[in-house]
Amino acid sequence: MQSFWATGADPYYPTRIHPALNSFADECCGMLARLVAYAGALALLAIVGIHLWDELPVGGAVEPSTKAGWSVAMRSYPAFAVSQFDLPEKTETYQILRHPEGGRKDVLRWTGKGEKPVAELEIYRPGGEFSQSEPAVAEIAARLDPEGGRELEAAGVIDSKFGTVTLLRLAGSTEDAKSCLGFIKRLDEPDLQISGWSCQGGALPARRAAIGCILSRLILLTAGNEPKLAELFARAELRRGSCTASATSADWVTGAENPRLRGTI
Repeated sequence: MQSFWATGADPYYPTRIHPALNSFADECCGMLARLVAYAGALALLAIVGIHLWDELPVGGAVEPSTKAGWSVAMRSYPAFAVSQFDLPEKTETYQILRHPEGGRKDVLRWTGKGEKPVAELEIYRPGGEFSQSEPAVAEIAARLDPEGGRELEAAGVIDSKFGTVTLLRLAGSTEDAKSCLGFIKRLDEPDLQISGWSCQGGALPARRAAIGCILSRLILLTAGNEPKLAELFARAELRRGSCTASATSADWVTGAENPRLRGTI
């Protein structure tokens, strides 16, 4: 004799759940799994995008001295400073550029009213990107005259705590013209290049003195893992002179014009 439950049971669906319900449950689980996967992928893309955005250089911060491969180092700390160099109504900025092959440029700029630059100092520690075939004078010319593309000519030398420094000016400039003066000093031990320009002063002696003051007051804040750099600045401080001396110590060798018997630099 069959029981009531045995009679009412469907032999094809022993669990009493219709196949359509099973299929609907499977679809819900699959859709939920896909939504979780999509959300995870979007979160991963967002994280990567934020990281790449943080690595991008700040817009408008790239100056004419920046070449391909150089980028603004936002997380690096200043290694140099110019002490007691106060220019009235001038703003000082500090920018650090790094190259993937190891080079580093510390750039100090002073701007006046209207954000017009009046002086610049660059300390360049070369890496694998450095090439002797690219003259540094051409780069200084581009920084002095970003729009004109004029060449530079020698404008004498000055003495500094780092040794003799070559002065440069735009070709065709006269001694009385209110043009800027560029400068460059190349050192081998350690591998270092100090360059820049200044528009301070109404005459050539005053502009020479302004450059001498910048170099005299250039100090090292941290050498990192470069003991030779620390030694260089320690020795230089022993030869440090007063700023006024550079304006009055010009002779036939360090004068405004190069000695004619020696030719141009």
